[in-house]
Amino acid sequence: MSYNQEEKRDRKNLLWAALAVLTLLNVVTLYFFFRERQENSGKDAVIVSKTQEVLFAQKKLDSISVQLDAKILQIQQLGGRVDSLVMLKERLEKDKAALANNISGFSTKKYEEKIRSYERLLVQKDGEIARLREELGVVTAQNQELNDQVSGLQSHNTALSDSVVTFSTRNRELSEKVTLASALKAEKIEVIAVSEKGKERDGGKYRARRIDRLKVTFNLAENAIAQQDEKEIYLRVLDPDGAVLSDMATGSGSFRFNGRETIYSSKQAIVFTNSRQQVVIYYGKGGLPLKSGKYTAELYCEGFKIGQGGFTVR
Repeated sequence: MSYNQEEKRDRKNLLWAALAVLTLLNVVTLYFFFRERQENSGKDAVIVSKTQEVLFAQKKLDSISVQLDAKILQIQQLGGRVDSLVMLKERLEKDKAALANNISGFSTKKYEEKIRSYERLLVQKDGEIARLREELGVVTAQNQELNDQVSGLQSHNTALSDSVVTFSTRNRELSEKVTLASALKAEKIEVIAVSEKGKERDGGKYRARRIDRLKVTFNLAENAIAQQDEKEIYLRVLDPDGAVLSDMATGSGSFRFNGRETIYSSKQAIVFTNSRQQVVIYYGKGGLPLKSGKYTAELYCEGFKIGQGGFTVR
């Protein structure tokens, strides 16, 4: 046999050996593929079965929850105590939440026992509701005669109540009128510019560089209805854009007006004497320049706006 023929035979043998190895590998691969597929199918079946059990338990617990709400309402309407039922409802809701949050640890036997326990309690409450209805029937019969006797008294009371309501309405209206009439009124309002050296300028028109403080003077009109006691008067200085001048470091703050927190520039406490007394309130602008334009000075006391003045900055 020649060398070439022997070489060809060796190559042929190697080729058959390689094919045999590949065939064996394919067989092994197919075996493990089908085995894994069978195992996964078994797992899927278990998951599906467990999911169905969980859904069934959830459905039963939801149904029990609805029935429990209805029985709580019935017992309340019949005048019975529902403390134990409310606690039971709280426990039921915890069981529902635990079931939703721990599906993997779900136990069919455990939840079947819980469901049977809840159902037994619902049956017991049916008996309690029947007993309450029977007792209520007895009480209703006993109260009927009393209700008949009270009817006449109620008619009389209705007429009396109408009179009281009418009186209360008129009294409230009168009180509101008195409160409105007791509001103070500021007169002769004047805004004076005070320089850094304390020099005062009046007239209502001032140069911005000559204003260090504002001095607001006014008189309180006589008011015999207003109480003669200590009162706080609030000053709001509004710039040409409607913004309130305020500096918390120099005494600004807030007060209630028409149910809202309102910023004020300055305030002054006085004792009202009903003598057309003059009041002075200062506001220091804190070194900030005032823009040109028309300014408004508003005065408030005891929930009322009692006056308004103005001045111009050039």
